[in-house]
Amino acid sequence: MKAVVVTSAGKVEVIETSKPEPSPYQALVKTEVACLCNSTDRELVHGRFPGMEDTFPFALGHESVGEVVQVGEKVKNFKLGGRAIGGLVFDFENLKSGWGGFCEYTLVNDHDAMVVDGVANEEDGWVEVYEIQTPLPDDLPPEDLVLLCTWREVLGEFRDFHLKPGDDVLIYGGGPVGLSFVKLGRLFGLGWIGLVDCHSEKQKKAKELGASAVFDRDDPAIADLSKLDAVVDAVGRAELINAGLPLLKRGGSICVYGVLAETEKFSINHALGDFNYNLFMHQWPTRRFEKEAQDQLCEWMRS
Repeated sequence: MKAVVVTSAGKVEVIETSKPEPSPYQALVKTEVACLCNSTDRELVHGRFPGMEDTFPFALGHESVGEVVQVGEKVKNFKLGGRAIGGLVFDFENLKSGWGGFCEYTLVNDHDAMVVDGVANEEDGWVEVYEIQTPLPDDLPPEDLVLLCTWREVLGEFRDFHLKPGDDVLIYGGGPVGLSFVKLGRLFGLGWIGLVDCHSEKQKKAKELGASAVFDRDDPAIADLSKLDAVVDAVGRAELINAGLPLLKRGGSICVYGVLAETEKFSINHALGDFNYNLFMHQWPTRRFEKEAQDQLCEWMRS
């Protein structure tokens, strides 16, 4: 099978490798659609992703969806011809894991079956990412379902960030994640939603998706905002913590979603904020929240 592999920092190749064989609790998925993750994939390719700076060669990709073509003997929740989110599990000869979603075939694990059988533990090979490897509905196309990779994380973060309907929120970053925060925030019932991005086309898209206001990153009007319930960093820039502090009401929250880079010389200026504020650092999803977001997202997709 073909696989997209990062062979060294900055070098990506398509190679031939052996097709994986599912174990008893695994299903084999033939990839139909895959998406690039602008931030994570870029950092991986250039050898800058935390903890994986020297992990070459590795198979790339963590946002893909495909058709189940083979199931292990103990699988209960995946069916032949059904669909599943691919990637995230990788155990191929001579290759390490960059989550492997850009392979022609990937593996998924039946977490719920392992729970029922009492083997959802590290001694039996279970890892936390198995929890979000769930079967997908038959009535939605793969071009839509692949977005669940991002949307489940984002909607799950609403719970990590303790956001509530009616909260007023400013979002830094108009990429796919920032725009997803806008749209899902509007569906969730947030109050005022602002977005900061320097690109006019992203500002326009944010308005179309339900943003109350949009700002260029140097817009002086941002400084006039106050009493916000939360400021969300959907970019991964440490300096946005200090930028957001003056905008919060007492007890408001700085919510960091993006993976922070280059933090060695950064320090939080607590004097910029109120006496009481929250700092939520969620650069890795809470899997239970991510899994539980799927049904609601599918309902929104249908409507």
